[in-house]
Amino acid sequence: MSGTEIAAPSMPSEANVVSSSSSFHAAMRILPAPQREAMFHIYAFCRAVDDIADGDAPHAARLAGLDAWRRDIAACYAGAPPAALAELARQIARYDLEQADFLAVIDGMTMDVVADIRAPDAATLDLYCDRVASAVGRLAVRVFGMGREDGVALAYHLGRALQLTNILRDIDEDAELGRLYLPAEALAQAGIPAGEPREVIAHPAIGQVCAGLAREAQAHYDRSHAIMARCPARQVRSPRIMAAVYHEILVRMLARGWNAPRARAKVPRVRLLWLVLRHALG
Repeated sequence: MSGTEIAAPSMPSEANVVSSSSSFHAAMRILPAPQREAMFHIYAFCRAVDDIADGDAPHAARLAGLDAWRRDIAACYAGAPPAALAELARQIARYDLEQADFLAVIDGMTMDVVADIRAPDAATLDLYCDRVASAVGRLAVRVFGMGREDGVALAYHLGRALQLTNILRDIDEDAELGRLYLPAEALAQAGIPAGEPREVIAHPAIGQVCAGLAREAQAHYDRSHAIMARCPARQVRSPRIMAAVYHEILVRMLARGWNAPRARAKVPRVRLLWLVLRHALG
C-alpha cells in the first residue's frame, strides 16, 4: 500500500477483543448468549476504530480508515453491509441500535487523530467522553433491554465515570504519546502552566487537578448507582460489574495519590473475581 492507503475495515477476532480488557470479559461473559454476541460485535467495532486512531499509519491514512468505517456503517443501515460486517448489521437490526452512536464513536477517535489532545477545555473533554464512552454505553443499554430514559441516563453518567477513570489511570502513558486529557481550566486553577504533557504531569500541583477530576468521576458513579438501583437486576448486572471494577481502580488511585512515580492502578485477579460474583449473583 502507499502512504495514504489503508486496508478495508475489518473486525478483530474474538480472542483479541476479549483479551483487550479483563473487566470487559468479566462483565460480558455473564450475559445470555444473544446479548453476549451482540456486545462482542459492538466492542469489536470499537476496538477496530480505536486501533486505527492509535496506530502508527500516516495521519492521512488513519483519517481515511475512519472515513471508510463511516461509509461501512452507513452501508449497514442501508441494508447493504460489507461481508465482514454482516453479523454486526444483524445485531443492529435485532436491537435497533442507532447509527448516530456508531458515528459518534468514530468522531471521538477522529478527535485523537486530527491533533494530539492536550489540556482540552472542559466542554471539549466532555464531548470527547460522550463520543468515546457514553456513545458505546447508549449502544450497550439497548442490548441490555433497558428503558430509553434510564438507559440514556446510565450511558451518560457511567460512560463519563469510566472514561475519567481511564484518563486518571493513563496520564503517564498518554503523556508519552504527547496527549494530555486533563482539563485546561483545572490546570490553570492549580497554577500549572501550559507545556509538554510530560512536563505538566510532573508539576507538584498535579495531584490537585487529578483529585478534582476524581471527584467528578465519583459524582458520575453515584448517579450511575442510583439509576441502576431502580432498574431490574437482570438488565444492569454487566454495567454494575464495569462500574465496580473501575470504581475500585479510582479508589486505589485516590489512596495511592498522584506523586511520581505512579504505579499503574489495577484490580488484583482475586478481587476482580469477587466483584464479578457479587454483582452476577446479586
